[in-house]
Amino acid sequence: MTWIPPAVLATLTEELAHLTDLPSPSNTELERTREVRRLLRSAEATIKPDDGLVEPGMRITARLAGETRATVFLLGDRNLSALDPNVTVDVYSPTSPLGSAIIGSYVGDVISYTTPSGSQMTVEILAAAPYTG
Repeated sequence: MTWIPPAVLATLTEELAHLTDLPSPSNTELERTREVRRLLRSAEATIKPDDGLVEPGMRITARLAGETRATVFLLGDRNLSALDPNVTVDVYSPTSPLGSAIIGSYVGDVISYTTPSGSQMTVEILAAAPYTG
């Protein structure tokens, strides 16, 4: 499953309705119909519980080692989240090195992970709140 903002789910659902109502869709429109159906089959757009668990669909506040300022980001699909104009923070993929390292952690946890360059990085989870749009 891929977490997407609820507004994106609505947008994709409307797009699919439009595409399937076309009387004579072009090859491009048929391909887009297949793509939207695939996206919708794997989409999860629920609002997560506010329990401090880091998972896709959460707005995370974290501090990287050596930084004085915290970083705020949404954990989700970057390309699909870009379809929601209300997403005003960076989006980090759950499959990125940082994303995969912090999934399953809780507020207050300090996690170490290896960056793509091979160096060790430490991050502290300061907050994890459900993204509500």
